Amino acid sequence: MTFDLPAYLAERKRLVDEALDRALPAENVPPPTVHRAMRYSVMAGGKRLRPILVIAGAEAVGATADVVMPTACALEMIHTYSLVHDDLPAMDDDDYRRGRLTNHKVFGDAIAILAGDALLTLAFRAIADNGALVRDPAVVCRVVADLADAAGTLGMVGGQVVDIESEGCEVGADTLDYIHTHKTAALIRASLRAGAMLGGASASQLAAVTTAGDCLGLAFQIVDDILDVEGNLAELGKTAGSDERKKKVTYPAFHGIEASRRRARELVDQARAALDPLGSPADPIKALCRFVLERRS
Repeated sequence: MTFDLPAYLAERKRLVDEALDRALPAENVPPPTVHRAMRYSVMAGGKRLRPILVIAGAEAVGATADVVMPTACALEMIHTYSLVHDDLPAMDDDDYRRGRLTNHKVFGDAIAILAGDALLTLAFRAIADNGALVRDPAVVCRVVADLADAAGTLGMVGGQVVDIESEGCEVGADTLDYIHTHKTAALIRASLRAGAMLGGASASQLAAVTTAGDCLGLAFQIVDDILDVEGNLAELGKTAGSDERKKKVTYPAFHGIEASRRRARELVDQARAALDPLGSPADPIKALCRFVLERRS
């Protein structure tokens, strides 16, 4: 029987959206402006890929979505904070995100910065709350450390720094891989790992999920690079062609479109193969690998 990914995504997205609505402060809670700004970006839609990966990581080792939902929400908060800051004039200076005006265009730079800061802070509060839902609350400490590394200078922030410093420069393949594996792949890998750890993964199960996360994360960013060349605002929800305008180092610019597609396919195949020992419980992650490869937004 073929795995029904659209139904899986729709149901998990619904659960995540409902949980995020509960987790975020209401718009009328003082100070209301920053809470409106937080909700504006988090509740703007999006694929919810990272929180769904948390859930899929847990399910792959025999746990259920409710056991990891606070951490799933935390991953979306961390991801959204990074987008809000990434769109700022001092960074990528983008006008649209998820099909609507970027946060700073609506609320101003200062509130956008503070909304991002607040989302990152709230994310770690949500992870702490997850301790009440797992058999061994000590695992939350390992998850916090893992996500802090993935989101900080050893991961997403570090990749962003090298990305900025490489704009308009001649860089090698190693630098390109460093940017992609840190800026994007680190948080995708950490999403799967967080779900698996909270779900009680064995060492071998966690190793399989980690390998899959590394491959999936890099494939995701390569496809993102391709879409920035071939996509449009209607499909992407953001302005296409920004990488070329900012002279960013990307896979298509360095390797060409077709070689980039081949590399993404190879990575997805490696991710799926790494999950084989987990059997059918890993089918959602395998299907998500194909989804990442074939996505248009």
